[in-house]
Amino acid sequence: MSETSVALDTREQVVREIRRGERFAVVTHENLDGDALGSLVAMHAVLRALGKDAVMVIAPEEFPLPPEYRFFSLEGLLTEVPEDLDERTAVFLDCGNLDRNPLAALREAEPLLNIDHHHDNTRFGTVNHIVEDASCTAEIVWDLMSCLGVALTPAIAEALYVGLVTDSGRFSYENTTPRSHRMAAELIEAGVDAGGIYRQIYEGVPFAKLDLLARALSSVRRYDDDRLIVAVLSREDFTSTSAEDSYAEGIVDHLRAVRGAKVAALIREVGSGCHSGERKVSLRASDDEVDVSAIARTFGGGGHRRAAGFSSELSTAELIDAIRALV
Repeated sequence: MSETSVALDTREQVVREIRRGERFAVVTHENLDGDALGSLVAMHAVLRALGKDAVMVIAPEEFPLPPEYRFFSLEGLLTEVPEDLDERTAVFLDCGNLDRNPLAALREAEPLLNIDHHHDNTRFGTVNHIVEDASCTAEIVWDLMSCLGVALTPAIAEALYVGLVTDSGRFSYENTTPRSHRMAAELIEAGVDAGGIYRQIYEGVPFAKLDLLARALSSVRRYDDDRLIVAVLSREDFTSTSAEDSYAEGIVDHLRAVRGAKVAALIREVGSGCHSGERKVSLRASDDEVDVSAIARTFGGGGHRRAAGFSSELSTAELIDAIRALV
């Protein structure tokens, strides 16, 4: 059975489960990005449009949201697992593996619908609807809502567009397809202000984020004839600039742009107290020669072939040595 026919089969399973269910908990991965939030908000709205009792669940440590996403209306949001979880269908969106959601109790939900586009998804759901050739999870939600007979509203269209424009790199990444542009056209026709979304996400940058970028760029190290480019941020960098953790988003893409670089890595220190010493690593590849999701999986993380990440308690020097060896 081809991948396309499998996706069509699992799509029907998802549609059947949604039509049959009455109560839902919609969740996504930690360290929220545009596709995670856009898919979450859109799916929640789709379920509400169908008359379902649906809640979104985001762990409290995810707040405050990155500034560019604070315009989202999160009506129906819970920051802890609902007490009636055993009566709800869990819908995991854009989540490659269960460990990427910090609320462990959600992992026990049944049925569990796993809707994603990551090629390394671990297929942890009761139903696994994984569409690897989709540009983003928002594209899969867009497809599902059509099957469910839910009409686009301006609010749903806006949420889906955020997922699409961010995960396609503003339509510049290799996952951009003719379908991506057809989706964008339909969303704009439904009322999306494309220019307004662009300004909201990519302009109006807090000065602290610019300051943090400057520190990251000043820390750049080059290895192996520039095949690997690494930047490092310490907790002191965040404290001194008054930058939030989310301000590190996008820095690694500046490194990937270096001529000759095959892999770019941003290593940033996170946490305090019992979590001090933990580091998050963002990886980007410039082409398909290196699959950075394979590197991330070595450390318990994951992602796409050209964009992935993981967390580790190794030192910066140990991480760099390990990444160099794997590259």
